[in-house]
Amino acid sequence: MNAANAQPLPVSKKECLARGWNETDIILVSGDAYVDHPSFGIALIGRLLEREGYRVAVLAQPRFDTETDFQRFGRPLLFFGISAGNLDSIVANYSSNGKVRDFDAYSPNGQPWRSKIQNRQNRFRPDRAVLHYANLARKAYPQTTIILGGIEASLRRFVHFDYKQNKLRGSHLSDAKADLLVYGMGEKAILEVARRLNSEKSLEDIAGTCIRKNDTDIVRFKTSAKGANRTIRQLPGWGDIGNDISAFMQAERVIDRCSRSRADIILLQKQQASWIIQYPPAPVFSEKELDQLYELPFSRKPHPSAQDIPAYKMIKNSVTVVRGCYGNCSFCAITRHQGPRITSRSLDSVIDEVRRIARQNDFDGTITDLGGPTANLYGTECAIGSCAKHDCLFPKICKNLILNESLSIELLNRVSQLDGIKHLFISSGLRLELLQKTPKLLEKLVKHHTPGNLKIAPEHTEDEVLKLMHKEPHSQLIQFVSLFRSITKRLGKRVGLTPYIISAHPGCNVQHTKNMVRKMKELGLTVKQFQDFTPTPGTLSTAMYVSSTHRDKNVEIEVARNQAERIRQRKIIENEFIKTTHRKDSTRRKKIIRK
Repeated sequence: MNAANAQPLPVSKKECLARGWNETDIILVSGDAYVDHPSFGIALIGRLLEREGYRVAVLAQPRFDTETDFQRFGRPLLFFGISAGNLDSIVANYSSNGKVRDFDAYSPNGQPWRSKIQNRQNRFRPDRAVLHYANLARKAYPQTTIILGGIEASLRRFVHFDYKQNKLRGSHLSDAKADLLVYGMGEKAILEVARRLNSEKSLEDIAGTCIRKNDTDIVRFKTSAKGANRTIRQLPGWGDIGNDISAFMQAERVIDRCSRSRADIILLQKQQASWIIQYPPAPVFSEKELDQLYELPFSRKPHPSAQDIPAYKMIKNSVTVVRGCYGNCSFCAITRHQGPRITSRSLDSVIDEVRRIARQNDFDGTITDLGGPTANLYGTECAIGSCAKHDCLFPKICKNLILNESLSIELLNRVSQLDGIKHLFISSGLRLELLQKTPKLLEKLVKHHTPGNLKIAPEHTEDEVLKLMHKEPHSQLIQFVSLFRSITKRLGKRVGLTPYIISAHPGCNVQHTKNMVRKMKELGLTVKQFQDFTPTPGTLSTAMYVSSTHRDKNVEIEVARNQAERIRQRKIIENEFIKTTHRKDSTRRKKIIRK
């Protein structure tokens, strides 16, 4: 179907009736405005369920002071699918230092507020949105089935840290008293959930889901699993962690290893009043399945009721070409959520999507990105198929990792040659150690596909900190800068580098920050983009922050936890780079004015 002719999923009863629906099978709830674009999780899940014949409606940014919006379509025959949106709601609502954000890229006009009244009750998206929405859905229809999903539920499926409240919280599944939680990229799991509910079957033992049990049920579960020769690992639970905070790191290490190995292991964790059972992850999509997902009939536009969505403007002419990440960076949840295995779309599938974009009447000729979590992992694969470790880039690139430089270059060439394409840029993150192994690709990116500066993410310069981050050593940055500048000099291109830095990461102190500033200046790099470390749920860095324990061994590390410590590190960077840059810009403007 041509994107121009595709109709978005209904967001009102009137739209349902126009389709001849008196009732719906599934209602998908989101903290974001509804954008029918494959970069938005609700759109992906909704279109996939629609393809299977289910009547799917979207409840976008419902009010959370009443259950009225949850009664808009009547009770769904199968389930409410509850999501906070593309971001964890605390990350969306607050900065790393707990300040209220005054901008929301996933809300109309970028405004977090429904009106000029700026208070917590008047936000488009509530704090811990999944819990609010689940409670309201249950209040509206006490007997309805509630399925949690999306990034917030996925990363808060076990005991986790909430940086806004500065405390540990139990699983969202337990707190919401929902029926099931889908974790990771949930397409396969949610299809199985819908099939089971449609045929009135149990939701037990669905790959890629978590279910909750009481104390009596968990005894029977352990016995039956043992009888079936299932492998069970019990994580330190709520009481264990409360008695010894180092147990939080112990739990996170096991979760991390199981996430990367994708082993057939069931995880259990005791909450305050229930148990959480995590079944093994769902199988990853094959290339063909990923192609089919992005071939669904998206209109690629916001619903007419949702106007001026900043996030949509940023990604409307971008194309996802790869899913998953080998990086395993300590501070990043992509590997835990999307998985450690790479699936790349076929060239033909990507070309077809670009053609659909080019046919839209508002296309300006620029494809803003061909990417994913890491753009230059496209086409990579493992020479031995897979392994339990799935740690392909640390401490150095694995000998079994096959890089496909020629395929990436072919993709760039074929897209660039399509009718109507004036510019093609790569805006997603790039791993600098991989770029050194693919110099022809790097040269092509510099020559034709870099909008302004090339963005890289060394994150720091001090190897002591980089090891805790699970990032490549500083020597890799030095080598990359040298290679990059030799290429730009030979090409005569005025393309610079924009390094991204994290300050106040666990294990980083003031002296580390001063060293980092000095080394960046020695390399001739200006730090314009950096942020204080944010202890978001579901990462080993957050476990380090909470427990003051090294990610890999039981030794204590330094943690900048209070505001004064964090601000001190930030000021060192600002004083050397940000304010200096502003002064230079100001001087330049004054000269222009005088001229």
